[in-house]
Amino acid sequence: MLIEDDTDDIDLLRSSFKHEQFEVDWDVLTEGDKVVPWLNASKKLPNIIIMDLNLPKMHGRDILKALKASRFQNIPVVILTTSSSRDDIDFCLRNGAEKFFTKPTTTKGFAEIVNFIAELGRVKC
Repeated sequence: MLIEDDTDDIDLLRSSFKHEQFEVDWDVLTEGDKVVPWLNASKKLPNIIIMDLNLPKMHGRDILKALKASRFQNIPVVILTTSSSRDDIDFCLRNGAEKFFTKPTTTKGFAEIVNFIAELGRVKC
């Protein structure tokens, strides 16, 4: 599952997965307040959640706390955001995020993230 409101970042991540030759079947949510209700209604839970922090209607910090305090707590969450704030990094890792990435500015940077996520999926699935 991808939780991201920026269409350019969604396209870039999809392109990066394709370029690295990983097939991904994912659902994309663009508003933070839709995440937990969507998961509650879903028949099949995601193997991994990739999530931005700066989302409309509910901040990623609040989503992370809600996920980790619910029956979805075992789904690995990877934060992929523009923030490089030490407070954001510490908060996310302290509250159960598997990994925190600041969105890279290069295709090589995205490739490294994609490979981490693919490996995490192999280990956790």
